[in-house]
Amino acid sequence: MGLLDRFRRKKKEEINVKPEKSLTELEEICRGNQEAYNTLSNMMFLNPKKLDVSISDAAKKAKESEKAKDLLKAKVWYEIAGRLAIYEGDVKKVIEYFSKCEEISPEAKYPILKNPKKAVATAQEYYKKHLKD
Repeated sequence: MGLLDRFRRKKKEEINVKPEKSLTELEEICRGNQEAYNTLSNMMFLNPKKLDVSISDAAKKAKESEKAKDLLKAKVWYEIAGRLAIYEGDVKKVIEYFSKCEEISPEAKYPILKNPKKAVATAQEYYKKHLKD
């Protein structure tokens, strides 16, 4: 019996060993800046090339929805436009679209507006590394 117990213990020990967590590419780029990581992980599209909408179309739909008093739909379209602006690296449009989202829905906060230049620069670093043509 003593011999079989030795084998059983090894199996239990092997199960308890946890593999080391590897960092995602975005975590590596944002290393040391948890705020930037949290902001971008929630705001940027990982592959915006797969979307069938352009930034101008999203902005147009947002404005149309806002005029029609469909504020929820307008907010969603402004967020899409803002996320596409992150991809394009247009800080001015990022500020414009996410500010519009906060205006429509004051309870929603967008941390990207605290430091949009740095957030867009970090996102551009990610996109250059992963979305090569």
